Amino acid sequence: MKLELPPVSRTTLALYAGASGDHNPIHIDLDAARNAGFDDVFAHGMLSMAQLGRLLTDLVPQRRIRSYQVRFTSITPVLAEPVCEASVVKVEDGLTHLDLVVSLQDGTVTLRGSAIIEGDL
Repeated sequence: MKLELPPVSRTTLALYAGASGDHNPIHIDLDAARNAGFDDVFAHGMLSMAQLGRLLTDLVPQRRIRSYQVRFTSITPVLAEPVCEASVVKVEDGLTHLDLVVSLQDGTVTLRGSAIIEGDL
């Protein structure tokens, strides 16, 4: 199961900052990002988590999601095109266990996680 996303734009970052309340300047201010040692601003980790959550809720109603956890592994640069993927690890006792990954076109994994879904997909 896969969700391919459009390139992360500066507009997306500004809109997400406003919607989430996360106005950390390294995500929206080029000078702040450069002062922190980065070449450019980059996406909020929680934006990737939200996009992965969208994949889950495209698969099943939210009420069937029993757990959802992630670990951030790398940044998502501006103009990257994230791909969210879910794969079934096992189905046991009426629960489907999923491995989750967000990756970029160059193969960089930016987020790894897991979810448990009630029932089958």
